[in-house]
Amino acid sequence: MDLTPYLDPVLAAAREAADDVDAAARFPDEAVTALRQSGLLGLTLPESVGGLGQGPREFADVAGALARECGSTAMVYLMHVSAAMPLAAAPPPGLDDLLPQLASGKTLASLALSEPGSRSHFWAPVSRARHEGADLRLRATKSWVTTAGHADVYVASTLSPDADTVDFFAVPAAAPGVDVTGEFRGMGLRGNASAPMSFDVEVGEDQRLGGEGAGFDLMMQTVLPWFNLGNAAVSIGLCEAAVHTAIRHTGAATLEHRNESLSALPTIRAQLARMSLDLDSTRAYLDRTAGRLVDPRDDTLLHVLGVKAAANDAALRITDAAMRVCGGAAFSEHLRIDRHFRDARAGHVMAPTADALYDFYGKALTGQPLF
Repeated sequence: MDLTPYLDPVLAAAREAADDVDAAARFPDEAVTALRQSGLLGLTLPESVGGLGQGPREFADVAGALARECGSTAMVYLMHVSAAMPLAAAPPPGLDDLLPQLASGKTLASLALSEPGSRSHFWAPVSRARHEGADLRLRATKSWVTTAGHADVYVASTLSPDADTVDFFAVPAAAPGVDVTGEFRGMGLRGNASAPMSFDVEVGEDQRLGGEGAGFDLMMQTVLPWFNLGNAAVSIGLCEAAVHTAIRHTGAATLEHRNESLSALPTIRAQLARMSLDLDSTRAYLDRTAGRLVDPRDDTLLHVLGVKAAANDAALRITDAAMRVCGGAAFSEHLRIDRHFRDARAGHVMAPTADALYDFYGKALTGQPLF
């Protein structure tokens, strides 16, 4: 499927606003409005609900393309898809119009999983739903909720009322008791509104995704593969932007006393070569991981665990090298490489962190249970 007609207007809007989004640490309203109008919020949702019915490769392509223009917009998109996929896998019966609204762009979704009590261990909420008459009361303090205050619906996790299992609930942003309790001023991805939130809401059983206790499986089997793949694609998109800018700058910038460009220096060329090879290797691993999600094999879990960690680390190396080869021009914001450098640091510490994923990967390699 040629996604160019869907994607081009969004990329233009993201490109135009990216510098101001970063400088002002504001939500990328222009790009998100374009996303709502584009059909791309329904990219991976089935055609039966109005989606485009595309898969992991197309999702990675779109997330990476957005990241090349604006990392904050790419993160908002990533979290929307990561929330939409469990909603599609286990639709809450009380919200039967939710999937068409997600597909049409009317509804923007996000995940509300991490909690201060379990920090980056997003799979282990410490909050617990309570019975309240015929319904449930969800009380939870959530941290690092991307698109906080801008999403229309949140997929929120909590422990089940009667067991130490995890439930997922679809919580409309307009529900009484849903509040943003802080603001986000980060080093990078400054416009993704990744703020703390509190939930003190009445939820019906029909807002639950799947049966009681189904949340953990949805995390591992649906959220984690799509999120890790998309997060890796965002890291690679940031790398692509940094590499392309570094090549262009070193080819154009001159050393007048030697009458040659920066790229005539062997040390510069060697750095560019390492960056390019690192990028191509990581991009190939991303594509192979997407293929494993389309056609699962025995090593699919290893790819799901490895792709985010590998891409996050590649982003640290590549954007650092781009800053070095471009020197003062990069440091002074002249080339915007500094934005890619700062945005690239977020993925490594974003749950599941790269270090946690390496540990999980090692457990899977040695036949040990992940939890």
